[in-house]
Order: sequence, then structure tokens, then C-alpha cells
Amino acid sequence: MGGARRVGIGMDYSPSSKTGLQWAIDNLLNSEDQIVIIDVQSSNSEATQKTLWEDTGSPLIPLDEFKVINISKLYGIHPDPEVLDILDTAHRTKGVNVVFKVYWGDPREKMCEAVEDLKLHCLVVGSRGLGSLTRVLLGSVSNYVVTNATCPVTVVKGAAVSKP
Repeated sequence: MGGARRVGIGMDYSPSSKTGLQWAIDNLLNSEDQIVIIDVQSSNSEATQKTLWEDTGSPLIPLDEFKVINISKLYGIHPDPEVLDILDTAHRTKGVNVVFKVYWGDPREKMCEAVEDLKLHCLVVGSRGLGSLTRVLLGSVSNYVVTNATCPVTVVKGAAVSKP
């Protein structure tokens, strides 16, 4: 495949989104590809940058900047050290470029918006494995994105949760 690709990864820092991230790194990414971590925050967020970027989403935030600046205050994000470590390792070992993009609003709509705005080649999202009733009542972000995104979407299921 010729040229670098821009691969979006939906991230809510849940175990399933972390599984999706690791799957993409292990199975999809090549050197020089760009990972765009797409983080959709609640419309009720008190982030200081929300007012400035609410309509278009934040500017792309490079990994090094993301680790240094006061992200939680500016963008309402509480970065997970495990995710940052996974991304840092991918950057160092595979040579991929890592950036973050923050949106505010409905995750289903904003993920599809991100595909268009960022000209993504593909999108990877995790699946929380909602039961059929919960999925019908709440809707499934992954199902909506698969149906409405204009690029290929890979849904990565997390590990099965055993019930007592």
C-alpha cells in the first residue's frame, strides 16, 4: 500500500477502546502512518477550550504536547497513563505519528464527523459488548459508526466479561 495513512481510533479510555488501539497498532499500522486519537467529551464539559473549539473540535494535538500541557483543564480529558504508554511505544518502535483530536457532543455523530474532517483512511472503535436490550435503548456507537461513516470501520471486541 503506497503512502502514509491517517487511521482514526475512537478513544473513551475504556478497556474495549484500549483493546481497539492495541489491535490497530499490532495489525493495521505501518511506519509513517498517522494515528488520530478521537476523544469525544460530553457537551456539558467545563473545559476552557470548549467554547473556542466546540463547533470544529480541537486542533490536532501532538503526543508530546498532549503529555505535557494541562489537558484535563484545557480540554476536559483525563488521559490514561496506559494509553499514553501504548502510543509512545508505537511512536518509538513503529515510527507512527500520533495526534489527538477532541470533540464535544454525541460520540456517534462526532466520530462520523471526524472521518470527514480529518480525511481518515479508516477508523477503529472498540465495542463494549452491550446486550441487545441495552443496545436498542441506548444505541451503540460502534453500530452507528459502521452504518454511517464514509470510510472502512473496524470494530474490535474487548475480552469477554464473565458473569458470576
